[in-house]
This record gives sequence, C-alpha cells and structure tokens, in this order.
Amino acid sequence: MAKRGRARVERSAGGVVVRRVDDVLSALVIRDPYGNWGLPKGHLENGESSGEAALREVAEETGLHGLRLGPELATIDWYFRAGGKLIHKFCAFYLMASDAGDPVPEEAEGITECVWLSLEDAEARITYDNAREVVRVARDVAATTSV
Repeated sequence: MAKRGRARVERSAGGVVVRRVDDVLSALVIRDPYGNWGLPKGHLENGESSGEAALREVAEETGLHGLRLGPELATIDWYFRAGGKLIHKFCAFYLMASDAGDPVPEEAEGITECVWLSLEDAEARITYDNAREVVRVARDVAATTSV
C-alpha cells in the first residue's frame, strides 16, 4: 500500500440544504451512484472558492436554485483509490437554505434520489459516518443561525 503522504489531494465542497417542510426544519439528502445516502457535493473548479463550488455543485446535483449560503460547518476528509492512485479528499460543507423548488436528482451524475427529511431523520439516513457528523453540526448551527 502506498504511503498516505504520497496521496494526491483533491478538494470538494457541498452543502447541508435546509428548508421548513410541514413546519419541520428538514435537510435534503441524496442517493449517490453507489446506492448510499449522503449530501450533495463536488469538486472545486479552477479559481472557485469552496463556497462558490458548494452552491454550484448543490444546484447541479439537485436542480435547486436560489440557494442561500450560510456558515461553513465542517471539513471532512477520507482516503480512497481511483485508477490505482491513492486520493486524499477534503470536502468543506456549508449550511444552505432553500425556500422554493422541487429537487430533481441529476441522473447524469449518478444521483438517483433527493428527499427532504427532518434533520434527525437525515442524520439517521446518511450512510457515511463523517457526513452524518456534518448533519449533527448543521442541526446545532441551524438552531442558533438564520440562513
């Protein structure tokens, strides 16, 4: 196995999108190409800030527009292999608000479903431990911040 110090670094950004649904603060979760539940996110493009990338990627993966960017919640990281190369991925997540529009999964990106769930149910549904922790942070921040 390659040493972790030799990993190629990649940067991504995404969001915990919140909205009141039937008077309950809810978060949007997506099902990814692997059938796992997570949060919308994607790679930073040249010259893009992580906040700009987060807004663009969430819009691309969910079809939601008019998103409002809130505070940065956390940056998570993980290692994986792609094409025989070790990748160390860092992903910054932001709290975002969406007031209108129906999410539409971006099937070309492998997103098969977008659903609004209460923050507690979203936390329980998320497959990945590190993304689940981001939803916990979002729940705490949303309780004290308006987006």
